[in-house]
Amino acid sequence: MAATGAEPSGLGSPAFAPLRTERLTLRPLRAEDAEALHRLINDWEVCHRLAGVPFPYPRALADEWIASAQAELAARRGFHLAITGQEGAQEMLIGGVGLRIDAQARSGRLGYWVGRRFWGHGVAAEAAGRLARWALANLDLDRLEAAAGADNAASAAVLRRIGFRPDGVGTQHFLARGADAPVALFAATREDLFGRTEVVATEGRPLLLVAACALIDSDGRVLLARRPEGKKMAGLWEFPGGKLQPGETPEAALIRELREELGIDVAASCLAAFAFASHGYEHFHLLMPLYLCRRWRGQPKPLEGQGLAWVRPENLAEYKMPPADRPLIPLLRDFL
Repeated sequence: MAATGAEPSGLGSPAFAPLRTERLTLRPLRAEDAEALHRLINDWEVCHRLAGVPFPYPRALADEWIASAQAELAARRGFHLAITGQEGAQEMLIGGVGLRIDAQARSGRLGYWVGRRFWGHGVAAEAAGRLARWALANLDLDRLEAAAGADNAASAAVLRRIGFRPDGVGTQHFLARGADAPVALFAATREDLFGRTEVVATEGRPLLLVAACALIDSDGRVLLARRPEGKKMAGLWEFPGGKLQPGETPEAALIRELREELGIDVAASCLAAFAFASHGYEHFHLLMPLYLCRRWRGQPKPLEGQGLAWVRPENLAEYKMPPADRPLIPLLRDFL
C-alpha cells in the first residue's frame, strides 16, 4: 500500500504471496476450502468465542465468506487468510487469521480462529504473530488492534505472547450468543513488535558508522527502501545503504551495499557528500553520512525483500522513517 499522497513507484505490485512459519502456511482462501472451513468452524466451542460468527454456521455462509475475503484481499482492504499445515503430503486447513484495514486511521484489526482439534499446539500464536509482524513491516499501518472475550483467557494469552499489550475494556455483540459481552482490548505498534527506536544513548555507547545514498532519477524523484520483516525497525522507509565494514570508506561501503541491495553499479565519482545524521539509539550512537547520486548502471531491484518507492521530494515526509533519517528530509527537499 502506498503512503497517502505518494506516487506509484513503478516497481510493480506483486500478488499476495503466502506467509510461512516453521509449521504453517497462511495463504489466500480458495473456493474449494469451503467444505473444510465449514466443518471446522461450525462448532459451538469455536463460534461462541468469535463476535461476528453465528451458530449454527450455515454451509452457504462459508462460500459467501470466502468470496468476500477474496474481494477484500484484491482491494487490499482486508487480509483474511487460511491457516494450513501438512499431514504427510496433504495440505490441511487448520483455521483462519485475518486483518481488516482502516486506511484512514492507519490501523488494522487482527482476528483469528483455530479448529478445536488443533487447540493446544500454539497454532493461534504462530499464525497471528506471523501476520501481525508482516502487516507492520509491509503495510502503511501504525497500530494493530484486537479483542478477546473477557471469558477467553486463552485468546488474551495469545495476544500477549505475540507482543500485544492491554488497551482497555469494552463490549461487543456476539452473534452466536445473541447478546453483548465484555471484551478485553489489546493493541500493538511497530515498537511493541520490533523494539523501540527513540531511546537516547548515553556517553560510552559504541559509535556505529553507516553510509546512505539518495538515488535521484531523471524526474527528480528519490528512491526509498522499506526495511523488510525480520530487521529492526521493519516497515520503516530509509535511504539505501548500510554499515561500513572494517577498513572501508563510506564511498566503498555504498558501492558494495547498492550492488548487494539493489543490483546497481555506482562509481565513487558519482557519489556527492551532502549531509550527515547523528542520532543516539539505546545501544549505540549512529553517525550516517548521506550522499547524492544521479548516475548509476542498472535498474534498482529489491534483492533483499525490501519494498522500493520512487518519491517526489515534497512527499518524502509522508513516509515513516527511522528517527535518524527524519532530519535529513527537509534538507533534501529544500535542495531538490
